[in-house]
Amino acid sequence: MTTAELHHIFLKHPIVCTDTRKITADCIFFALKGDNFNGNTYANEAIKKGATLAIIDESDYELNDKTILVHDVLKALQNLANYHRKYSQAKIIGLTGSNGKTTTKELIHSVLEKKYKTIATIGNLNNHIGVPLTLLRIKPETEIAIVEMGANHQKEIEFLCTLAEPDFGYITNFGKAHLEGFGGEEGVIKGKSELYTYLIENIKAIFMNADDSIQFQKLSTYVKKYGFSQDQHEYYTIKFLGADPYVKLSFENEIITSQLVGSYNFTNCCAAILMGKFFNVTPKDISAAIHSYIPENNRSQLINKNGHQIILDAYNANPTSMIAALHNFKAMKAAHKIAILGDMFELGNSAKKEHQNIAEVATSMSFDMVLLVGENFYNTDTKTQKLENFEALKVYLTKTKLPSSSILIKGSRGMALERVLDFI
Repeated sequence: MTTAELHHIFLKHPIVCTDTRKITADCIFFALKGDNFNGNTYANEAIKKGATLAIIDESDYELNDKTILVHDVLKALQNLANYHRKYSQAKIIGLTGSNGKTTTKELIHSVLEKKYKTIATIGNLNNHIGVPLTLLRIKPETEIAIVEMGANHQKEIEFLCTLAEPDFGYITNFGKAHLEGFGGEEGVIKGKSELYTYLIENIKAIFMNADDSIQFQKLSTYVKKYGFSQDQHEYYTIKFLGADPYVKLSFENEIITSQLVGSYNFTNCCAAILMGKFFNVTPKDISAAIHSYIPENNRSQLINKNGHQIILDAYNANPTSMIAALHNFKAMKAAHKIAILGDMFELGNSAKKEHQNIAEVATSMSFDMVLLVGENFYNTDTKTQKLENFEALKVYLTKTKLPSSSILIKGSRGMALERVLDFI
């Protein structure tokens, strides 16, 4: 079966499922394989639960006219997504970066949906499977799709661009994330810049933070770019007014107090404002969208509990985002401050050095208490409370009554530090 023929079927059944636990009536089930599972073995179950068809790549699991046998299910999914992207009239905004991708994507979505029929990547489904699934959610009425692209190795963003073929693009920043996979900081810059490379080669528009020296330098000679800046008046001016705790900013005649904690969220807001301006959303609607956006999923959330003001930023962490969070926390006004920091993952040979640096920065900031959690932090040479794992932290917190404080909780996803909330 050709991709065009499969797309014709998809238009009649435009819901794709890859997990039999989430089967919906009349969907198409793609039997993907993983390290520990073979989706082909679930084809029959998917049909029984209501799927119209199952796309498989092993003939042993054919079910008469209820299955379509292809050479490679993943490739079929990706080819279908790219075909549908070309078939669609929607404009695609590609988004990547080391930090803030998901928050920025949600902010852009909030702004642009004020005027347009808009979809965006759900959660962080931003890889070689997630991007195709996002593209296949584009409906005939969709005008703009915001597609988040994640990567931890070279050439991944390049590949995702061949699937999504973005009309516009934005890179949030270049930070010390996935150093192990990218091969260091220069590798991160090179890998994330694959979005720039695609856009420039195809003469597409780029949105940029003109105050970011790396972005400014890389795009210095490119004409089709649109930027925001606090001071460079040739770009769209957006001013940072403070973050104690919520980000406050101004543009044109609008002053916005967001519901995002941390000065590091300023540029995330700026990207959404710039795109709103570009796509002719009114300043009033842009302001309303930014103000009404409430973060979730452990990203820069402000929680009041048992006399504590808690900044929960435990969705992910790397050296760049950790430093930004610490400096923002230091600048906040509070009588007492406690930082609970969890290990940062995927740092490779840099792990020891980066954890030592974060430990030293955190303990130099005169917080009332710094709790370092995880094997990497436990092995740092630092005079503060170190706990080898979450269980040790749990024991410590059940035995220690914390004074009413502002508490920063930050660590990599694998640390699941949001569990701390049960013991504060």
